[in-house]
Amino acid sequence: MTETTRRPRISHVPRSAREAAFRLITAVLIEGRMLFEADGVLEGLAPPDRARAQRLANDTLRHLARADHVLAAYLGKVPPAPVLAVLRLATVEICLGGDAHGVVNEAVALVAAMKIGGTYKGLANAVLRRVATDGPAIWDIAPPAYLPDWLRGPLVAAWGGAAVRGIEAAIITPPPIDLTAKGDPAELALAVGGTLLPTGSVRLDPGAQVSALPGYAEGAFWVQDAAAALPARLLAPQPGERVLDLCAAPGGKTMQLAAMGADVTALDLSGPRMRRVTENLTRTGLSAQVIVGDALTHQGQYDAVLLDAPCSATGTLRRHPDLPHVRQADAIADLIALQARMLDHALTLLVPGGRLVFCTCSLLPDEGEAQVAAALTRHPGLRVLPADISGVESVWHSPTGGLRLRPDHWADRGGIDGFFMIALQNG
Repeated sequence: MTETTRRPRISHVPRSAREAAFRLITAVLIEGRMLFEADGVLEGLAPPDRARAQRLANDTLRHLARADHVLAAYLGKVPPAPVLAVLRLATVEICLGGDAHGVVNEAVALVAAMKIGGTYKGLANAVLRRVATDGPAIWDIAPPAYLPDWLRGPLVAAWGGAAVRGIEAAIITPPPIDLTAKGDPAELALAVGGTLLPTGSVRLDPGAQVSALPGYAEGAFWVQDAAAALPARLLAPQPGERVLDLCAAPGGKTMQLAAMGADVTALDLSGPRMRRVTENLTRTGLSAQVIVGDALTHQGQYDAVLLDAPCSATGTLRRHPDLPHVRQADAIADLIALQARMLDHALTLLVPGGRLVFCTCSLLPDEGEAQVAAALTRHPGLRVLPADISGVESVWHSPTGGLRLRPDHWADRGGIDGFFMIALQNG
């Protein structure tokens, strides 16, 4: 559905979770920003309203195509983008079981508050009342959501149509919350009422309030997808080894490495994100040298390096449904070139016989398998180490020697983020 782009005209401070969700949606669909770049609109809301606004925005972005299918039955002409954003938000909430009366009333009020509201208030009221009556039945028979063509085509070529349909099914489902334990994961699972996964992460149902869990204030755990917890385990640092965590923010891998006893240096270009790493280290009682700097110019010698390189982040779609609406294919070529430069520089930071884990949270082979194949050609002395991690599925092992995870894996357990990772050793 194509919409006319206009910026919404409403008060700066949101008065409710729905208004905040509307602001988040327009930031993505109209301004081309990621949700985390627009989270300032949540300031001033109580924690439950903040959580609800984020859930409403994520639900809407996950089900945008389905909402458009419902609205197409009632819209003769597509309204301006801010009005359409309200209609989409309200349609998703209604069709997912929200209180239709309250949803419609507030949606109409949001449209009325816009500069163009006088023209579209009646339309919003009429359309949403029909959605409240008949929309859920149309929703139930709507065609499945598809990834955008720029992403779907390469993924079908890489993994096949059936796998991509599984990925698409996974990314419209709210993901569970995974925790990494500072100590014994089995004890953590028992304490928080979670499920211990085969790889050692602890899984909670979606929507759990993490800060209220026993052990949070004491730093017994941190939030980290089960896939993101594997690269540090693949690196397997020994106590006292000098380890560099390149592109370290938000710090989950840094804390893992420190908890394993490594002498960790964490480096990232973002000052604000590294302040968050420092805060998390303080909460968990772990230590690492935290540096704000450029991975391409950093110097030093390390026993091991973990490079979680900047990438398209397409493996995190189930947690970031805004991504397909902001990322574009033409930006990926620059990321691939940057990854190659970072990998080459990271190898210069290793002592002889040192180990490097290269990983990306991407579903695209160009940012994983192909990237490593090219590096092995550029560096003849480089060799692939076995990906020996307990609990991983055999299907995750890549022919390259690394691990390839996709969101359709572990479908019966709630899925897992997409990742590629591989351990390398220099001569």
